[in-house]
Amino acid sequence: MKSPNALKPDLRLTLKDGVHREFRSDDFWRVIPAWKDVSKEEFGDHMWQLKNSIKKVEQVKTVLGELCSEEFYQDMLLGQHKTPMNIRITPYVFALIDWKDPVNDPLRKQFLPIGSQFLEDHPYYEADSLHEDVDAPVPGLTHRYYDKVLFLPTTICPVYCSYCTRSRLIGGSTETVEKETYGVNAARMEAAFEYIRNTPRVEDVVISGGDAFMLTAKQITLIGESLLDIPHIRRIRFATKGIAIFPQKITSDHEWFEALAAVHKKGQAMGKAVFVHTHFSSPKEITIYSKMAMDRLFQAGIIVRNQAVLQEGVNDNINDMVLLIRQMEYMNVQPYYVYIHDMVPGCEHFRTTIAEAVALEKAMRGTTAGFNTPTFVCDAPGGGGKRHIASYEYYDQENGISVWTAPNVKPGEVFFYFDPIRKLSPEAQARWADPKMREQMIADAKKKAGF
Repeated sequence: MKSPNALKPDLRLTLKDGVHREFRSDDFWRVIPAWKDVSKEEFGDHMWQLKNSIKKVEQVKTVLGELCSEEFYQDMLLGQHKTPMNIRITPYVFALIDWKDPVNDPLRKQFLPIGSQFLEDHPYYEADSLHEDVDAPVPGLTHRYYDKVLFLPTTICPVYCSYCTRSRLIGGSTETVEKETYGVNAARMEAAFEYIRNTPRVEDVVISGGDAFMLTAKQITLIGESLLDIPHIRRIRFATKGIAIFPQKITSDHEWFEALAAVHKKGQAMGKAVFVHTHFSSPKEITIYSKMAMDRLFQAGIIVRNQAVLQEGVNDNINDMVLLIRQMEYMNVQPYYVYIHDMVPGCEHFRTTIAEAVALEKAMRGTTAGFNTPTFVCDAPGGGGKRHIASYEYYDQENGISVWTAPNVKPGEVFFYFDPIRKLSPEAQARWADPKMREQMIADAKKKAGF
């Protein structure tokens, strides 16, 4: 009989005591031939980081020199024919990649696509899987939850993530996706403000994009103060992956930081909350620069929460996930969500099953304080919103079909999330290959869920 405490190898916690208190502080960028003479002062400057960001495959080869094999270079070129996202990588992230084994490195996987990684998209993928555009009363503003809106004033990011849920909008057109890149559009922004002013039930605004790091100091002030001046707004969240992949922005762009701090201070004086939501997904992203950035935010009294995405080969094991959480705790980032990957194009190789996510969250419980344990969620395809990972109405694990409802978000609607077909049994994969059988399996799952 199987022991009730038995765990799969990737769910056994084997971290050494105190390892989460160790922050990488060496001159790690000097291993890159093009940057071997770059000083700490230069590397720590946000303008140097932006100026030297990697934006083309050819740059990768030039910067790496002999560290880039011809095989890997050709794989990158092939990736550019398949990816929905362009390349943009800060030197900070680029230098943290293990260039002795880039194919398997979790940071390379997140930010630098290669052709050999791509798998065929699931038959039910959607470019706008979460129906953010469908639920938009005006362009750039999604209103799904009763008292909260998602405001997207920009489509620009300091780093483009290969797993982006908004690859239909972000990062400019690629060979596979035509996009309208609008940066910050004043007319769209005013239309969003007007909708919020005229919708008194809205109390909570998430400012995302793109990435809030790419808003100017003046835009941070304009957006922050405009929202705070609306009487019914109580909470503002600036969403950015920047702290994880571009911490030099916080430590050296003083004008930008002071603009953010001033909006936070004004909110406090008005009895309103201004937060930052960030996006660490791997402990490899965390260095002494991360801690320095967080120290500055913490001293200013700004609360930072984290939202990670569960990704195969990046953080889908207990040791990496717990190390990530503990290091974030140590530098005062509050773990908030871990999302199972959205069903968007070009991301099938990242996706895990619902069962894997449930098992990982179960294994994490008790490894740290409850208030520092993130909630694992499925953002239900079709706009059902964030649902706890184990709150499905029915889960056909054999065929990888989970059925969800969102009673107070979209009453009466039923939503489906589908596990990656490659993770199913050969028999189930054969059923998915038959379009009629697919429809029947979904209908059966819906019926067993009681609908």
